[in-house]
Amino acid sequence: MGAFETEKTAKDAAVVETQSPEEDLNQPSPLRKIISVASIAAGLQFGWALQLSLLTPYVQLLGIPHKWSSLIWLCGPVSGMIVQPIVGYHSDRCTSRFGRRRPFIAAGAALVAVAVFLIGYAADFGHKMGDKLEQDTPRVRAIGIFAFGFWILDVANNTLQGPCRAFLADLSAGDAKRTRVANGFFSFFMAVGNVLGYAAGSYSNLHKMFPFAMTKACDIYCANLKSCFFLSITLLLIVTVSSLWYVKDKQWSPAVNSGDEKSSSVPFFGEIFGAFKVMQRPMWMLLMVTALNWIAWFPFLLFDTDWMGREVYGGDSGGDAGMVKLYNKGVHAGALGLMLQSIVLLFMSLGVEWIGRKVGGAKRLWGIVNFILAIGLAMTVLVSKLAAEHRKTAGELAGPSSGVRAGALSLFAVLGIPLAITFSIPFALASIFSNSSGAGQGLSIGVLNLAIVIPQMIISLGGGSFDALFGGGNLPVFVVGAIAAAISGVLALTVLPSPPPDAPALKSGAMGFH
Repeated sequence: MGAFETEKTAKDAAVVETQSPEEDLNQPSPLRKIISVASIAAGLQFGWALQLSLLTPYVQLLGIPHKWSSLIWLCGPVSGMIVQPIVGYHSDRCTSRFGRRRPFIAAGAALVAVAVFLIGYAADFGHKMGDKLEQDTPRVRAIGIFAFGFWILDVANNTLQGPCRAFLADLSAGDAKRTRVANGFFSFFMAVGNVLGYAAGSYSNLHKMFPFAMTKACDIYCANLKSCFFLSITLLLIVTVSSLWYVKDKQWSPAVNSGDEKSSSVPFFGEIFGAFKVMQRPMWMLLMVTALNWIAWFPFLLFDTDWMGREVYGGDSGGDAGMVKLYNKGVHAGALGLMLQSIVLLFMSLGVEWIGRKVGGAKRLWGIVNFILAIGLAMTVLVSKLAAEHRKTAGELAGPSSGVRAGALSLFAVLGIPLAITFSIPFALASIFSNSSGAGQGLSIGVLNLAIVIPQMIISLGGGSFDALFGGGNLPVFVVGAIAAAISGVLALTVLPSPPPDAPALKSGAMGFH
């Protein structure tokens, strides 16, 4: 028996439940408890929606040029590549009396609060430390504080999200259908958080709820961002505390035997590389399709509101007052589009299981929606060209026509369909494929996360410079994303194996890890 099988056997024998003793640990937990844990995604995604919709424009207002603004997002994938596998590994082995997952979820929520405070008050702290407030002068100190807070926020998000998904897998107890349902509810609550976050981001008078948010160094845009984060952390703390209080966790105690000592002596990075070494074809195919899928998604998630401000509305964050105002108007319209996208995501998340059965399985559904993603990203070129043609006749400060604006917002909404699948099916497949793996659910999800963060690193490092080669703007990297989406769709339909439709658990060695 190998190290991973030995560890799996030892873990199964050593897991004890801190809930009521009459509960059967081999059966899935009640759906209400799965929903309670999944609701943490609403608080998590509220803040993430604010990051995606408002922070790229915000760093440009602080003085970072457009072509370098993507580098600020490099901290996300770097922290994800390092933090989530480590957190997943240690959450599989945590011996706390509070359980394996709950300590990490609580720590992640606390870190989010610290990070949001630093980001929201970066301009104020920078001004007190000597930043000048002239429009054309980069606020170096504010940028440094913002970047530090942003790093903490991404570390916190990864500390929170990985154990949350692993907790859902634990509560599903190896049942394939319940695992898909749990990830579907996680996606649903992500959509709820998105709707709230993008709605808050699109409302330009939110700062009036918090009069103290607007200061000499923090204008209306900054004050709105700060106010949004106040609401975000409040929601996150409410859902996290209530869920961790209601749903008890499994407490893990290493068995005292030679086999367990041998398996527990495997170093973390040794186990990571060991997991890759013994992965079989289904898991490798899942990683490949996931990586291509995120090469497609990340440029749009990173620059969607910037695209609305620049290409659709014709504004410029570094231009005169009129162009900056037009750019900000486009950013708020982009936040509205993201809210519409999240509403579609919300309803689509509830139907993933049913639609998957109708189209012939999870992998076929994933393949189909990747083609929808490819078409949607390609359509950004057409919308941008139509907007540019309208400005030639109506004037540079006219903004888009009502038809172009409606087309752009419709594009946002349609992309909610593939986004619902991206947020649920890959994670469900990872849990199902690796169910018989001794690597543990936390580590398995951490390995899948590498297929998400490495493409993000590629886009963060090269996206801005690649766009600059073609004259700036966002369209070149969107076209690359459309191509990657089409390829991932083909691979999902042809090479990705189908999981067992309703198997309670996979047989050892059948899929994922051997």
